[in-house]
Amino acid sequence: MKVLIITYYWPPSGGSGVQRWLKFVKYLPDFGVTPVVYTVDDPNYAMTDQSLKGEISEKVKVIKGKIWEPQQVLSWMGKKTNKTSAGFLNAEPSLFDKFMRFVRANYFIPDSRKFWIKPSVKILSDYIKNNQIDFLISTGPPHSTHLIALELKEKFGLKWVADFRDPWTGIDYFHNLPLTEGSKNKHIELEKKVLGSADQVIVVGETMKREFLKYTDRIKVISNGYDSYESDQEISMDKSFTITYAGLMNSDRNPQILWKVLGALASADENFKRDLKLIFVGSCSDEVLVSIDEFGLSGNLNDKGYCDHQEVTNFQRAAQVLLLTVNNVPSAKGIVTGKVFEYLQAKRPILAIGPVDGDLAKIIQETNSGRIVDFSDESGILEVVQDYYKAFKKGHLEVESTGIDKYHRKSLAKELFETLKELE
Repeated sequence: MKVLIITYYWPPSGGSGVQRWLKFVKYLPDFGVTPVVYTVDDPNYAMTDQSLKGEISEKVKVIKGKIWEPQQVLSWMGKKTNKTSAGFLNAEPSLFDKFMRFVRANYFIPDSRKFWIKPSVKILSDYIKNNQIDFLISTGPPHSTHLIALELKEKFGLKWVADFRDPWTGIDYFHNLPLTEGSKNKHIELEKKVLGSADQVIVVGETMKREFLKYTDRIKVISNGYDSYESDQEISMDKSFTITYAGLMNSDRNPQILWKVLGALASADENFKRDLKLIFVGSCSDEVLVSIDEFGLSGNLNDKGYCDHQEVTNFQRAAQVLLLTVNNVPSAKGIVTGKVFEYLQAKRPILAIGPVDGDLAKIIQETNSGRIVDFSDESGILEVVQDYYKAFKKGHLEVESTGIDKYHRKSLAKELFETLKELE
């Protein structure tokens, strides 16, 4: 079985977007599947992680197509775009920023990688004519990848699997985009066409599946997951009461209520203040840093910035508590951040802040991996922090998670293989 995978994110891309299909490609050969990866040549990635290149087998065929991205124009003009590209919207945009945001939202549909569609169809058409391909797989965002696959399906009649790591019009920041009604309708039309044309749609959570059922019933949930550690290195536990957050934290994910609780506890108890350490591993918005300072916690913060994947897993394994925050947006119930599965593997207690009836809450509760409290539940957060701190002081802050094996990347690759077999 030979599959052609169309993905924008591929090493040396860093961040969470690259992990899902990097790991599928790693394990699919174990089930007799030969993956061929089509990705971008010389991309404008917001962050890179050169270490991930080492996970790609030399046997994997990788085809690359050049792309022109609007961000390149801003780079030529001396404008920094990394934070926006990484999921941050400037809280105080200039007139030029507002203009460019409007242009990007309304003239680059479905996204700013739209100029990759036409040349990619040509490159892949030539490849398909000369090589056996049994299935097309596209993964988004960016959703331009799906439009590439759509054209190839219409041209060659290949079976097509459309994988959604995040929603399209239901994504957390869609409501913040300055879209005209015409542009919104265009997004909806394209979303409907992609979902209706794909032979199989794969999503990462139940809420997204329910949302997409209005367009198709050919939907299956295959979640994100965790992989085996790249190293058997022994990791020593932090001696401080560390609350570690890994990943991007923008203003929508800023848990001000947690900073308030921690600030109050630190003010009332010198021992707690001395023991508390906040560790951020990733990119953090200025709004979050301001909030932490407002509650007197700047001295407790150790902001590591972006680190390669191996370093991130080491910080997770050493943490006393792993912090997980969900974007406080209308689509919050359906958000399952990829880092939760790595948190499961680290087997450290999770403190999650988000909808207690959402997809993330279900995973945490089923695996007994930690506790989740609602965005506004100050007393609930206080209770969890105090319970974890008491256990830390007694030397037995542990978690006995169960049933996490089904989230291993190899198990998920088997699910994908079985899905493909059903389409044969």
